[in-house]
Amino acid sequence: MTSMTHPEQGSESKHISIAEPSILDLQNVTISYSGKAAVRNVSFPIAEHKITSIIGPSGCGKSTLLRALNRMNDFVDDVSLEGTISYLGENLYGKDIDPVTLRRRIGMVFQKPNPFPKSIYRNVSWGPQINGYKQPLDDLVEHSLVQAALWNEVKDRLHESALSLSGGQQQRLCIARALAMSPDILLMDEPCSALDPISTSHIEDLLFELKSQYTIVIVTHNMQQAARASDYTAFLEMGMLIEFGATKQMFTVPRQKRTEEYVTGRFG
Repeated sequence: MTSMTHPEQGSESKHISIAEPSILDLQNVTISYSGKAAVRNVSFPIAEHKITSIIGPSGCGKSTLLRALNRMNDFVDDVSLEGTISYLGENLYGKDIDPVTLRRRIGMVFQKPNPFPKSIYRNVSWGPQINGYKQPLDDLVEHSLVQAALWNEVKDRLHESALSLSGGQQQRLCIARALAMSPDILLMDEPCSALDPISTSHIEDLLFELKSQYTIVIVTHNMQQAARASDYTAFLEMGMLIEFGATKQMFTVPRQKRTEEYVTGRFG
């Protein structure tokens, strides 16, 4: 069960249930920079082994909210969070939570591909190796690259620089790098915005394959991508949650007029 507040309704809220168990649950989350709220009183669940899209116009708090899900905002000065984000029933911001360990369980892929200036092989193996991985690294590297649908393209050049790859290949390498840490959840912040249509299609196909093993949360400006790729969608505007629900329902019969205006391109 989750509560949802619509700006049009003031303090009134609705409760929405999802069919699947949730792995993350946001309750009354407000995130502020130097006391100014960027995200306001947001509540919704994130279903396990599903893809949840977060959509909304620029500056509405999408990326801020995404980064809160694995405490990446801890690196930003003067950021505060009120409310609760629970991961498998445990408060992500509890005193006993180690953020470094948390980020191994909840990985992130950023908007611009950011491979290390190392070989393709080292990009994938480095994180697990420094974290004490004891199994054969060759097997892990191959498995991660296969999962990221990149193995066949790079298997004969593993020791070349990752920077020699195309943009789309670099982004899939970054996904492989995140998967090598065996996370439960993969956060993706506009992962296709810098890519061509063919590379974008590769990433979307990959998401469908990965969701059987991972929970995926994706921030996107691309309404078609959200409609194609996600199972659930959260629509934010001015830091507030306007609507949350099954993607098919939101894109065909949204409950809120503002949602309809946004997904049909009337603003944003």
